[in-house]
Amino acid sequence: MAENDKTAEAATDDAAAAAAAAAAETAAAETAAAAAAAAEAMRPIIRKIIVEDGHAGAHGGAWKIALADMMTAMMAFFLLMWLLGASNEDKRKSVADYFRPASHSQIAFGELAGSNGLFGGKSIIDTDGFPFTAKQSALLERLTPQAQGGPAESFGSSKEENNKDGPSEQDPGKESGTGTPSQKQDKENFDKLEKEIKQKLSESKQFEKVKDQVSITRDKDGLRIEVIDKADFAMYSSGTADMGPKAAALLTEVAKSLKPLPNKLAIRGHTDSLGFPPESIRNNWTLSTERADATRQFMQGQGIGANRFSRIEGVADTNPNVPNNPADPRNRRVSITVLNQ
Repeated sequence: MAENDKTAEAATDDAAAAAAAAAAETAAAETAAAAAAAAEAMRPIIRKIIVEDGHAGAHGGAWKIALADMMTAMMAFFLLMWLLGASNEDKRKSVADYFRPASHSQIAFGELAGSNGLFGGKSIIDTDGFPFTAKQSALLERLTPQAQGGPAESFGSSKEENNKDGPSEQDPGKESGTGTPSQKQDKENFDKLEKEIKQKLSESKQFEKVKDQVSITRDKDGLRIEVIDKADFAMYSSGTADMGPKAAALLTEVAKSLKPLPNKLAIRGHTDSLGFPPESIRNNWTLSTERADATRQFMQGQGIGANRFSRIEGVADTNPNVPNNPADPRNRRVSITVLNQ
């Protein structure tokens, strides 16, 4: 009995030890799991996104901007080609001169728009603001002006004040019933001539844009007819005595009206103050004289006799039409004076 009791007691102790060991293992496992869960909670989350290659690049907007720029440039280019083909040489020259840099044009604005103060505005349609279409220099002798606000002192060929042919205060035979018979005849002829020339210019569409460039005035010597240049009209090519087609057509009509008259003629050439380069042997004196003589030759070719011409002269820039701006294109002109008998 005693042995049985010892055996049962030993079995009980073994079972208790085994239970204690199992409990210890369970606690250790729970502790390890808790530690692992805590460590897992502290670990940072890293996401890796992989984008597969596809057609996303071709569907962006950068190529559209490049294409739009190219199409705009091509449209502007073909529009320019069309305009050049649809316009004549005179219009193309006017457009080219309008966009010429100011250093080559000496732009002088008028007073058609805005005020004349510090912040005065200027009109784009003001012909006084157009770049000068002609200078007194050939293509290979172009001289860039040295001053933006006006010509330099060395630009003018001369500064004499003695060659002025302004209108006289009283014309011979002006009052009816006075003067000699020749003066009366001149007055009748001049009135008829002035009316005829103005009528031709106003009725012809060919001279619609240049009719205002013809000035007819009376002075002490007779009836003076002047053909005046402007920004988009020039009688002669730049720096030469080559007459343009518009000026030739204009002088043809003037010559037809002058041909029946018995009066002598005097022709005078004028230039602006823009001079030739220092190394050139030509100047505004020679240029104005050449243009006056070219006018004589043309009118003589239209049937006016050589004995009708009394004098041919060039006065350079000494008698400007616009004294405040010697470089103004309106200073370039040719005067044809029908002299008193």
